[in-house]
Amino acid sequence: MTHHPGLLRTAPLPGETTSSLICRIASRYGLEAKALRSCRHWRNYQPGHDGGGARADAEVLLNAAGRQLLASLCGVKDNVLARALPSWEQEDVKLPAEEDAVPAAAWRIGGAVAGPVAFGCRLCAARRTGTAVRVVRYAPLWSRVCVRHGRWLQNADADQPLEHLDLRDLPEVVQAQRWWTGVARRAVRAGADPERVFALAHAVVARWWEQALHWERETVWPRRLHQVAGGDAGGDLERWRIVGRDAIVFPEVVAVADALLDPAMAHLAWLDSGAGRPRALPADGTFCRRLGERVGRPWLGPLAATDYGGPLTSWMGSVIRLRRGAGGLPGYDNDPWWLRQEHQSATMAGQLRVLGKEKKAPGSGRMWRAAVPAEQRTLITRAIESAEEQLLQLRGVQTGPTADVARQLLRNLRHSAGLIDNAWKRTALVAVNAGMPWEEVAQWADMSPDALMNMLTAGQEDGD
Repeated sequence: MTHHPGLLRTAPLPGETTSSLICRIASRYGLEAKALRSCRHWRNYQPGHDGGGARADAEVLLNAAGRQLLASLCGVKDNVLARALPSWEQEDVKLPAEEDAVPAAAWRIGGAVAGPVAFGCRLCAARRTGTAVRVVRYAPLWSRVCVRHGRWLQNADADQPLEHLDLRDLPEVVQAQRWWTGVARRAVRAGADPERVFALAHAVVARWWEQALHWERETVWPRRLHQVAGGDAGGDLERWRIVGRDAIVFPEVVAVADALLDPAMAHLAWLDSGAGRPRALPADGTFCRRLGERVGRPWLGPLAATDYGGPLTSWMGSVIRLRRGAGGLPGYDNDPWWLRQEHQSATMAGQLRVLGKEKKAPGSGRMWRAAVPAEQRTLITRAIESAEEQLLQLRGVQTGPTADVARQLLRNLRHSAGLIDNAWKRTALVAVNAGMPWEEVAQWADMSPDALMNMLTAGQEDGD
């Protein structure tokens, strides 16, 4: 295909999704996005929300001819697009790769392609492009603050209309993003992955957030919540607690990450454990008391210390085992930054789906789809498809000596059973993480809640 420079140059924004760029190109030419998308051969349907409506985090993967066509339409060189668009060179087996093939494209969900997807700041887009249009980009939670305009940029994967939250009266949230830059550098110097450090700190604080409804002395988060809600969360408190959580707790997440990277804090956890004389962690331990002070809540120590079985006590246990030299081989038990799946905080999208779902019979398909994020459903589907492929291959091993055939059949059946077992356990785990009660998931699995919890926990430990 011959390159023809676009009549109107449309430069990509850093981290933008390819789908977002296509929409902006169409807008510049005065077209609807679907008119521009009709230039390609599509291999599947555009993903939408369960209740209807297109997903803002829908992503587009292109074959070589499709990328060439898009580059010519926006008037930008291919290497520039490759640097700006995280999904630009992502391949897909469903797309023909030959240079002379017709332009083809496949829809995907952004979170399953290149990480978390968020809305961009329209005011920043207007400064760079001259038009205040919607932009969707890949952005981790620690980069969601638009410092220039005082906005928290919301996840794009949820079925809710807010692209941003107003932070102009919450300077501590804006400052936390500047603070995180230094914390991330400290993590690298300590040999830790900043992304894993942030994930663990976020899980700790998100757990506090759920407990804070019963904390009579907590005044900071309610104040922030009402401010991001426009002054009063009022009768929609539950939804605002979901929509506003990540912005509201951001300063505390950065503070916890900073504390957990501090060798002096790790030493306090060691002393609380009895150091050379092991003992149970006390409710009035110095580590948790100091941690409460570092997040501006001197009264938090005993509450955090007695929250057994959470990500914070898991971190403390790993640190203590390392100090005692009892961690064994490298793995989850002596890795302070290893975050168990059952400790991962529920996403905004998952919580909103659970909040808005219709009351259905426990274990129903719609109940499961409402709770489990689409990108997780994709991973589960792939696991099931792998099991199906293994079972189909059994038809090809039915010739030869009887003993050899039987041995091969049993080997393949074992492998298929393992894949299916992994798929259903993953299904149960992500449903629990998304907010479905253990009792309902256990009924779906035909197990008692305790047995299910023990099995999933043991499975995570064995797998890592």
